[in-house]
Amino acid sequence: MPDPSRAGFEEWVAARRPALLRTAYLLTGDPHDADDLVQAALIKVVPRWAKVAADPEAYVRRVLVTTNVSRWRRRRWREVHVEAIPDRAAAVPATDDRLALHDALARLAPRQRAVIVLRYYEDLTERETAAILGIAVGTVKSQARDALSRLRQMLPGLDIAERDDALEGRA
Repeated sequence: MPDPSRAGFEEWVAARRPALLRTAYLLTGDPHDADDLVQAALIKVVPRWAKVAADPEAYVRRVLVTTNVSRWRRRRWREVHVEAIPDRAAAVPATDDRLALHDALARLAPRQRAVIVLRYYEDLTERETAAILGIAVGTVKSQARDALSRLRQMLPGLDIAERDDALEGRA
Protein backbone atom coordinates (compact mmCIF):
# COMPACT_ATOMS: atom_id res chain seq x y z
CA MET A 1 0.00 0.00 0.00
CA PRO A 2 1.53 3.33 -1.01
CA ASP A 3 2.33 5.85 1.69
CA PRO A 4 -0.33 8.63 1.90
CA SER A 5 2.39 11.25 2.62
CA ARG A 6 4.14 13.53 0.15
CA ALA A 7 7.15 11.19 0.15
CA GLY A 8 4.81 8.31 -0.67
CA PHE A 9 3.38 10.27 -3.59
CA GLU A 10 6.82 11.07 -4.94
CA GLU A 11 7.91 7.46 -4.57
CA TRP A 12 4.77 6.20 -6.35
CA VAL A 13 5.21 8.70 -9.19
CA ALA A 14 8.87 7.74 -9.62
CA ALA A 15 7.91 4.06 -9.87
CA ARG A 16 4.86 4.52 -12.12
CA ARG A 17 5.95 7.44 -14.33
CA PRO A 18 7.02 5.29 -17.32
CA ALA A 19 3.64 3.52 -17.35
CA LEU A 20 1.79 6.83 -16.97
CA LEU A 21 3.78 8.35 -19.83
CA ARG A 22 3.07 5.33 -22.04
CA THR A 23 -0.65 5.59 -21.40
CA ALA A 24 -0.60 9.35 -21.93
CA TYR A 25 1.36 8.94 -25.17
CA LEU A 26 -1.17 6.44 -26.45
CA LEU A 27 -3.98 8.84 -25.55
CA THR A 28 -2.39 11.95 -27.08
CA GLY A 29 -0.21 10.59 -29.85
CA ASP A 30 2.56 13.08 -29.08
CA PRO A 31 5.40 12.64 -26.56
CA HIS A 32 5.37 16.32 -25.54
CA ASP A 33 1.60 16.36 -25.08
CA ALA A 34 1.91 13.10 -23.13
CA ASP A 35 4.40 14.65 -20.72
CA ASP A 36 2.14 17.68 -20.29
CA LEU A 37 -0.87 15.42 -19.75
CA VAL A 38 0.91 13.42 -17.04
CA GLN A 39 1.97 16.64 -15.30
CA ALA A 40 -1.55 18.07 -15.45
CA ALA A 41 -3.05 14.83 -14.16
CA LEU A 42 -0.58 14.55 -11.28
CA ILE A 43 -1.31 18.16 -10.28
CA LYS A 44 -4.96 17.14 -9.96
CA VAL A 45 -4.06 14.01 -7.99
CA VAL A 46 -1.84 15.69 -5.37
CA PRO A 47 -4.66 17.25 -3.31
CA ARG A 48 -6.51 13.91 -3.18
CA TRP A 49 -3.46 11.70 -2.63
CA ALA A 50 -4.23 10.89 1.01
CA LYS A 51 -7.66 9.56 -0.04
CA VAL A 52 -6.50 7.56 -3.06
CA ALA A 53 -3.06 6.41 -1.87
CA ALA A 54 -4.37 2.97 -0.94
CA ASP A 55 -5.12 2.15 -4.60
CA PRO A 56 -4.18 5.06 -6.88
CA GLU A 57 -3.92 3.27 -10.26
CA ALA A 58 -7.55 3.47 -11.35
CA TYR A 59 -7.98 7.01 -10.04
CA VAL A 60 -4.87 8.32 -11.80
CA ARG A 61 -5.80 6.61 -15.08
CA ARG A 62 -9.24 8.16 -14.93
CA VAL A 63 -7.73 11.58 -14.29
CA LEU A 64 -5.43 11.04 -17.31
CA VAL A 65 -8.36 10.16 -19.55
CA THR A 66 -10.68 12.94 -18.41
CA THR A 67 -7.90 15.53 -18.55
CA ASN A 68 -7.04 14.41 -22.07
CA VAL A 69 -10.66 14.65 -23.20
CA SER A 70 -10.93 18.16 -21.70
CA ARG A 71 -7.71 19.22 -23.45
CA TRP A 72 -8.96 17.77 -26.74
CA ARG A 73 -12.24 19.65 -26.46
CA ARG A 74 -10.48 22.95 -25.77
CA ARG A 75 -8.06 22.48 -28.68
CA ARG A 76 -10.78 21.50 -31.10
CA TRP A 77 -12.19 25.02 -31.01
CA ARG A 78 -8.77 26.56 -31.66
CA GLU A 79 -8.50 25.15 -35.16
CA VAL A 80 -7.74 27.80 -37.73
CA HIS A 81 -9.59 27.53 -41.01
CA VAL A 82 -7.95 28.74 -44.19
CA GLU A 83 -9.45 29.46 -47.59
CA ALA A 84 -7.05 27.26 -49.54
CA ILE A 85 -5.11 24.25 -48.42
CA PRO A 86 -1.50 24.34 -49.65
CA ASP A 87 -0.58 21.63 -52.13
CA ARG A 88 1.68 19.01 -50.63
CA ALA A 89 2.83 15.61 -51.69
CA ALA A 90 0.77 12.84 -50.20
CA ALA A 91 2.42 11.21 -47.24
CA VAL A 92 3.74 7.74 -47.91
CA PRO A 93 1.71 5.30 -45.85
CA ALA A 94 3.67 3.70 -43.05
CA THR A 95 4.56 0.10 -43.77
CA ASP A 96 5.16 -0.72 -40.16
CA ASP A 97 1.98 -2.01 -38.53
CA ARG A 98 2.67 -0.14 -35.30
CA LEU A 99 3.05 3.20 -37.06
CA ALA A 100 -0.06 2.65 -39.12
CA LEU A 101 -2.00 1.62 -36.04
CA HIS A 102 -0.70 4.62 -34.11
CA ASP A 103 -1.88 6.95 -36.88
CA ALA A 104 -5.28 5.27 -36.94
CA LEU A 105 -5.61 5.53 -33.16
CA ALA A 106 -4.99 9.26 -33.42
CA ARG A 107 -8.05 9.56 -35.67
CA LEU A 108 -10.43 7.87 -33.21
CA ALA A 109 -12.72 9.91 -30.99
CA PRO A 110 -11.20 10.50 -27.54
CA ARG A 111 -13.53 8.09 -25.72
CA GLN A 112 -13.02 5.34 -28.29
CA ARG A 113 -9.29 5.85 -28.10
CA ALA A 114 -9.39 5.73 -24.31
CA VAL A 115 -11.35 2.46 -24.39
CA ILE A 116 -8.90 0.88 -26.85
CA VAL A 117 -5.86 2.06 -24.87
CA LEU A 118 -7.22 0.86 -21.53
CA ARG A 119 -8.59 -2.45 -22.86
CA TYR A 120 -5.77 -3.51 -25.18
CA TYR A 121 -2.64 -1.60 -24.18
CA GLU A 122 -3.25 -1.56 -20.43
CA ASP A 123 -4.94 -4.98 -20.56
CA LEU A 124 -7.81 -3.94 -18.28
CA THR A 125 -11.11 -5.78 -18.12
CA GLU A 126 -14.30 -4.23 -19.44
CA ARG A 127 -15.43 -3.64 -15.86
CA GLU A 128 -12.15 -1.93 -14.89
CA THR A 129 -12.26 0.21 -18.02
CA ALA A 130 -15.85 1.21 -17.29
CA ALA A 131 -14.94 2.15 -13.72
CA ILE A 132 -12.01 4.31 -14.82
CA LEU A 133 -14.01 6.10 -17.50
CA GLY A 134 -17.16 6.39 -15.40
CA ILE A 135 -19.32 4.69 -18.00
CA ALA A 136 -21.36 1.49 -18.17
CA VAL A 137 -19.78 -1.83 -19.16
CA GLY A 138 -22.13 -1.93 -22.15
CA THR A 139 -20.79 1.44 -23.28
CA VAL A 140 -17.23 0.08 -23.06
CA LYS A 141 -18.30 -2.86 -25.23
CA SER A 142 -20.01 -0.69 -27.84
CA GLN A 143 -17.18 1.87 -27.89
CA ALA A 144 -14.62 -0.93 -28.33
CA ARG A 145 -16.71 -2.54 -31.08
CA ASP A 146 -17.15 0.76 -32.92
CA ALA A 147 -13.47 1.71 -32.49
CA LEU A 148 -12.27 -1.68 -33.76
CA SER A 149 -14.65 -1.35 -36.70
CA ARG A 150 -13.21 2.08 -37.54
CA LEU A 151 -9.68 0.76 -37.18
CA ARG A 152 -10.50 -2.07 -39.58
CA GLN A 153 -11.86 0.47 -42.08
CA MET A 154 -8.82 2.71 -41.74
CA LEU A 155 -6.39 -0.22 -41.91
CA PRO A 156 -7.88 -2.71 -44.37
CA GLY A 157 -4.51 -4.43 -44.88
CA LEU A 158 -4.05 -4.97 -41.16
CA ASP A 159 -6.29 -7.65 -39.71
CA ILE A 160 -7.03 -6.13 -36.30
CA ALA A 161 -8.42 -9.36 -34.87
CA GLU A 162 -5.23 -11.24 -35.69
CA ARG A 163 -2.89 -8.38 -34.78
CA ASP A 164 -3.37 -8.21 -31.02
CA ASP A 165 0.41 -8.04 -30.80
CA ALA A 166 0.32 -4.74 -32.72
CA LEU A 167 -2.40 -3.42 -30.42
CA GLU A 168 -0.38 -4.43 -27.40
CA GLY A 169 2.78 -2.81 -28.75
CA ARG A 170 4.68 -6.02 -29.48
CA ALA A 171 4.79 -5.68 -33.24
